Amino acid sequence: MRDFLLVLAVFVACVVESVEALTIVLAVGVTRGWHATMRGVAAGLLSLAVIVAALGPALTVIPINALRLVVGGLLLVFGLGWLRKAILRASGFKDLHDEDAIYQRQREAAEHAEHTGLFGDSYSFTLAFKGVLLEGLEVAFIVLTFGANQHNIPLACVGAVAAIVLVTGVGIAIRAPLARVPENTLKFVVGVLLTSFGMFWGVEGAGGSWPGSDAALLGIIAFILGGALAAVAWLRRVRAEQSARARVDAEPLVVGQS
Repeated sequence: MRDFLLVLAVFVACVVESVEALTIVLAVGVTRGWHATMRGVAAGLLSLAVIVAALGPALTVIPINALRLVVGGLLLVFGLGWLRKAILRASGFKDLHDEDAIYQRQREAAEHAEHTGLFGDSYSFTLAFKGVLLEGLEVAFIVLTFGANQHNIPLACVGAVAAIVLVTGVGIAIRAPLARVPENTLKFVVGVLLTSFGMFWGVEGAGGSWPGSDAALLGIIAFILGGALAAVAWLRRVRAEQSARARVDAEPLVVGQS
């Protein structure tokens, strides 16, 4: 059960990060050409490989309880950040993530940038490199923390590779941002999963135990999901009340005639 949830969490999180990286690479490649863009992608992937190769073995030698305590805390911080943004988006207090709009902004910026530089087109190279590296670092963090905690980094890599291959394959096929991917919903799910794993591993790392062992993880996920959905419902009511008061305040006063 824990292995299945691990692969699921890594897969969904990596789909989100892969979609964001793909949007940047496609916008630059379609607008300015693929030569420098693919060099930037290759450089970003090489940098990620070096980071994973350096950190992966080091994490596996840390005592499991200490690792779970540290990783549990990090996942709580990381997951609650995702969940907070997802709740605000779902309740209307924050704009939804729009890959089409981001794609168009990236294309417009790419069209007006200069084409000179050490790598032929430094703008394309740098933007592709940064996009792959920054989004890839989040993927690497998720893979390493989940995999090291289970002493099974290869299993976490399976979920990550499956997500990257899926998103990349679809992106190459349609040559457009994956706007139909329900990214905001996926981020909500990822926030719930990361927060739940963080709480579960944090308690185990501190020396505690959960009733039912691994089965308790399902209860934690249900509890976090229920709390998040309740927060969305409450914030939607707050937003509706604010909108109603704003409409009343905007209405002109009618002075009665005697």
